[in-house]
Amino acid sequence: MASLRQIAWIVGRDVNVSFGGNAAIELLRRSFVPRRWLDDSTHAVVVGVSRLTPGTNILAYCTAVGWILRGWRGSAAALTAASLPAALLIYTLISVLTRAMQYRIVRAAMAIGLLVACYLVFAASWALIRPYLRGPMRTRAIVVSVAALALFLAGMTPVRILLLSAAIGFLVPPRAATSAPPPAAVS
Repeated sequence: MASLRQIAWIVGRDVNVSFGGNAAIELLRRSFVPRRWLDDSTHAVVVGVSRLTPGTNILAYCTAVGWILRGWRGSAAALTAASLPAALLIYTLISVLTRAMQYRIVRAAMAIGLLVACYLVFAASWALIRPYLRGPMRTRAIVVSVAALALFLAGMTPVRILLLSAAIGFLVPPRAATSAPPPAAVS
């Protein structure tokens, strides 16, 4: 049986040395399954359930594994070990950034970084839409672009605009492109 200290140590170690939930979940599987604290089928169920929860899947996974291993105390230990180190790091970075923002050079660097990020977003958007501006999809591409811009200016968030665009694209199929018949076989 896993102790609370062992659960907290393994979760804290495996979750906080990786970037992203999938990598951390695999590290945890590699730590728990060989110790026979979890089997592969239980791991698969916990992964599936953690994917259904809103928010951060890794925290749901750790909480569920903690519950399986030691009940509510295991859940609390696993959740604390998974989230506290990152929370402390973020708190420290925010404190440093808040103090650093009083300097002009830092504010200028942040403004330049924001300009570069905006340029990259617009350049990527242009690269995605440009091929559609030259063919039979031109009118549709212009209408979608103008509509997305209007929705953004009206206060709709980019994620909602993308979801709405995806739904419309799914519901309104593109016109079938006309193509030349295949060449005759040469004998």
